[in-house]
Amino acid sequence: WLKQPSHSSDRPWPSTQRSGRHFLVPLGRCIGELPRKNMTWLLGALVLVLLGCTALAEDGFNAIQGVQTTYKTLTEGTGDAVVEKGDTVTVHATGIVRQTDKKFWSTKDSGQQPFTYTAGGGVITGWDKGAMGMKIGEVRLLMIPAAEGYGANGFPAWGIPKNGDLSFEIEVLTIKGKSATKAKRMADSEQDL
Repeated sequence: WLKQPSHSSDRPWPSTQRSGRHFLVPLGRCIGELPRKNMTWLLGALVLVLLGCTALAEDGFNAIQGVQTTYKTLTEGTGDAVVEKGDTVTVHATGIVRQTDKKFWSTKDSGQQPFTYTAGGGVITGWDKGAMGMKIGEVRLLMIPAAEGYGANGFPAWGIPKNGDLSFEIEVLTIKGKSATKAKRMADSEQDL
C-alpha cells in the first residue's frame, strides 16, 4: 500500500480522499502508473518467483530450515534410527552437476564402494543438512545450490564448475551413533516383553 501525497498536483493516481482524510491506495491501482521499464522488470521478477515456488511444490521438494537445499523422499526408510549430528553414516550416493546434467561421482559405479561420513560436518553443507533425519533404507534426492556445495570455486578435478549447483541421490545403508543405539535398546526391550 502506498500513501497518497497531500496535494492533488503531486499525485499520479486518482484521489481517494474522503472527509478531508487521505486513504491508502492499493498497490495494484498504482502499477499502471509505473514507467514501462520498471513494470516489465517487476512483472518478470514476480513470474520467476512464482514459477520457482510452483516448480518446487509440484515436484514435491521439501524445504530444510536454515539452508537453501531442498529434498524429495524417493523411498521411505524403516526403523527408529535417524541420521543425527555425530552419527557415523554409510550411504550410496550419486552426484550430478545440475547445469550440465553430468554425473561426477557415484558409489554404485564399478570399482566404487559405499561412502562413510560423520553427520554434522563430514560432507558439504547441502548433503549434511539434507540427510539429517533419514532412516535406514531411505532414499532422498537433494537439490543443492552452489553455496552449500563446492561454492564459487567449484571442484574442477571432478568436473564441478564454478558456482555449480548439484543434485545428489542419497541412500542410507547404516547409521551408527546415538539414535541407532537408542533404537536398538528400544527394540531389545520390546523383545523382552
